[in-house]
Amino acid sequence: MAASLESDKDSSPRLIRGVGLGSATALNMIDMIGVGPFITLPLIVGAMGGPQAMLGWVLGAIFAMCDGLVWAELGAAMPQSGGSYGYLREIYGSKTLGRLISFLFIWQLSFSAPLSIASGAIGLAGYASYFWPGLETQHIAHSWSLSLPLVGALQVRWLVSGATFLAIGIVALATVLLYRKITSIGWISKLLLAGVLGTILWIIVAGLSHFNAAQAFSFPPHAFTFSDNFLLGLGSAMLIATYDYWGYYNVAFLGDEVKDPGRTIPRAVLLSILLVGCLYVVMNVSILGVLPWQEIQPGTGNGGLYVVSTFMRRVYGPWAANLATLLVMWTAFASVFSLTLGYSRVPYAAALDGNYFRAFARVHPDGRFPYVSLLALAAVAAIFCFFSLADVIAALVVIRITLQFLVQAIGLIVLRIRRPDLPRPFRMWLYPLPALLASVGFLFILIYRTNSLTQIRYAFVILVTGTLIYMVRAWRHGEWPFNGHMRSSADGAPGN
Repeated sequence: MAASLESDKDSSPRLIRGVGLGSATALNMIDMIGVGPFITLPLIVGAMGGPQAMLGWVLGAIFAMCDGLVWAELGAAMPQSGGSYGYLREIYGSKTLGRLISFLFIWQLSFSAPLSIASGAIGLAGYASYFWPGLETQHIAHSWSLSLPLVGALQVRWLVSGATFLAIGIVALATVLLYRKITSIGWISKLLLAGVLGTILWIIVAGLSHFNAAQAFSFPPHAFTFSDNFLLGLGSAMLIATYDYWGYYNVAFLGDEVKDPGRTIPRAVLLSILLVGCLYVVMNVSILGVLPWQEIQPGTGNGGLYVVSTFMRRVYGPWAANLATLLVMWTAFASVFSLTLGYSRVPYAAALDGNYFRAFARVHPDGRFPYVSLLALAAVAAIFCFFSLADVIAALVVIRITLQFLVQAIGLIVLRIRRPDLPRPFRMWLYPLPALLASVGFLFILIYRTNSLTQIRYAFVILVTGTLIYMVRAWRHGEWPFNGHMRSSADGAPGN
């Protein structure tokens, strides 16, 4: 049996190293931009109560760069499909604690990755309602609550509208386009990026040509007074900004498909953060120089929901508003496309390692891509399209920070201590300061927010259930920590 499995493994199709620096940076940037900055400006302004909300984007960029240095070093040292899965396994011991931590990463990704994909699809469908207001009509809205001992109440709200079915259709379309060789995807990513950058540059030019500095920086009284309310608002703003910046690490999940990964991965990560950070700050200041911040807060009508459309209508008229809405929908689809591509490689890597369901290790015989992982991820994302965008974003950020980003940032320091001899084509600048600053920023976002316990409860439940599932599997298969010898996938270790 073992010989048969080894033969299958050796004869199975391999992934293609076809992603260069240009495609890698493009995939990161379309992942980062997506629909986020076009719908979250009102949320950030509302969180801080004025244009001082720009602090959220500036600090978000700083912490993204710090965390990006973590990804750059790990991605260059261990270029492989799955990204964090392989990093965490190696950092904490591939046959001991790392086995559990890497499994927990895959377990939380089963929730957070589809949430991320769904957020782009929901945002696109929301903007589509600018043309077809009937899409916003809710046919069903239901809240579900479950009280758990020591945890508290878990609350989930789901709804059904025309926009829900459009969002599901967007996920399906992205899946169809990704059902092909990786070498056929590079030109698609660059085409999508062209639309994304064109949209942002148009907004910037329109805003700067009609810019009112006094309006853009019309801070309310005591805007920068240091207080608990200021910290709570900043924490909420930074959570949203963190969501807007995420995606700079997308190329790390494609490590087995990247050309010259030791150089390409760090450059793509850091370059995408720098470019997108500059674009975000300039774009949002440009909008605030045309639209008073009081008009774009949540609850102020369509000005808050369709901020870019309202902005373009104010500058150029209805034709510009219609075109801008179409371009925002383009960028949202680009994000769904990039996210689905990157995350589909993670369960594949875990299954190949014998630490996840074996079906996810299957590679398409002709296209040579992990088709089972791709289809499963898309199916779960479609289910999450029944949730509201605000709930999806909050749950996504908290779950990912708690169960991935914190343990990875700290893990880089652990790896430096445990494996000083590990080849590192790229080394973190000013080590270990960026890793420590990233960890502090993540903790601040988790703690200093209104109703912060709501999403932390979700993360805790995922942690506990994932640990229990791992322990049951480990006991059945004689894996760590149950004193059995660790069997590799080549020795027939079950993947389910």
